[in-house]
Amino acid sequence: MDILSIALPAALALAADPITSLIDTGFVGHLGSAELAAVGVSGAVFNLVSKLFNVPLLNITTSFVAEEQSLAVKQTAKDQKSKIFLPSVSNAIVLALVLGILEAVALSTGSSFLMNTMGIPVDSPMRMPAEQFLTLRAFGAPPIVVALAAQGTFRGFKDTKTPLYAVGAGNLVNAILDPILIFSFGLGIGGAAIATVISEYLTAIILVWKLNDEVLLIAPSIGGKRVVQYLKSGALLTGRTIAVITTTTLATSMAAKGGPTQMAGYQICFEIWLALSLLNDALALAGQTLLASDYSQGNYDLARQVTYKVLQVGLIMGVALAVILFLGFGALSSLFSTDSEVLEIARSGTLFVAGSQPMNAIAFVLDGLYYGVSDFGFAAYSMVLVGFISSAFIVLTAPTFGVAGVWGGLFLFMTLRVLAGFLRLSSRSGPWKLLNPDPEEENS
Repeated sequence: MDILSIALPAALALAADPITSLIDTGFVGHLGSAELAAVGVSGAVFNLVSKLFNVPLLNITTSFVAEEQSLAVKQTAKDQKSKIFLPSVSNAIVLALVLGILEAVALSTGSSFLMNTMGIPVDSPMRMPAEQFLTLRAFGAPPIVVALAAQGTFRGFKDTKTPLYAVGAGNLVNAILDPILIFSFGLGIGGAAIATVISEYLTAIILVWKLNDEVLLIAPSIGGKRVVQYLKSGALLTGRTIAVITTTTLATSMAAKGGPTQMAGYQICFEIWLALSLLNDALALAGQTLLASDYSQGNYDLARQVTYKVLQVGLIMGVALAVILFLGFGALSSLFSTDSEVLEIARSGTLFVAGSQPMNAIAFVLDGLYYGVSDFGFAAYSMVLVGFISSAFIVLTAPTFGVAGVWGGLFLFMTLRVLAGFLRLSSRSGPWKLLNPDPEEENS
């Protein structure tokens, strides 16, 4: 299957979360800089908690389902012969439901503590709306995790169109409900949170409904061996996710210390950067799915071709995004606020947002390649080291250079990820023996 045929639909599906944030940012920005800054702070906290386990679950499910399908590991239920049973799917759904409930409880009951952790004082104009937004958004944690597990399954099937339709419907509902609840009903920032939660439940319902047509969701038994594999790989990727989220959350916290105006400008810039950066993750998904299938079957020549091709396409995509953003960032940022001071801060990050795109593209592609060959150990340990160095840079430079120091730290973060990835591939050790001319002979 062609890489782009998987990547193009996935690009839009993967952009669901940042697009949701952009929709909320666009409408809330017209309420004032304090409200806009509050969305940025609470969004960072929500990502810190929810993505701590969600991202590992998504990537592990994608790899495991792709491997099981490629090896024809399937069982047919006696009473539902039209459906297949894949152990990874059943285990992922169960784990997703448990994680979602735990995340919802943690976010809703700990909103005040989490704001203190972010360094937002009680008397800050951001504090009350941020807590309100986070408490309401917490109710969307269960459908988010379940939807991610379902998306991971569809990705393993090399089906990226079904998730696209589901998240597209959810984002459409969010865009319709936002102005109604925020302005017509006068709910303000709370209306934005409610609209987002409703859209997340809709997305999850559609995905599970469609998945139920193909897979036996209620498993006769839960495979203990597969659960152990999930937990082992998940522990590694959870450590990796902690490093990623800690670095980006620290960046948000340092920006927030400059006050609501600086935080609002940073929020606009960061959301645009994140939304477009994650488009590159679609290419990583295509590489991960195809590489997992070829590698598990021992098709090392095809696996080698996939590796090189996604890296090449990633570089082209990154350069293209850099040019587009450099030329159009000013006009794009003006859609989110009319405050001249906020826009000035946002536009100060133009060079960072545009210039980092090639690095972002390669970094995301490398992540997909790690997951495709289950190189979870290196993915985790290298990210911890990269995150530590980048976080230290942000802490040292942000107090002196302000938001420019934050942008510099995030750029360093992506650059070090790329350098670590190329060092890993060039070593041609472990699973990367597949890059040798004759990996089968090398492995024997």
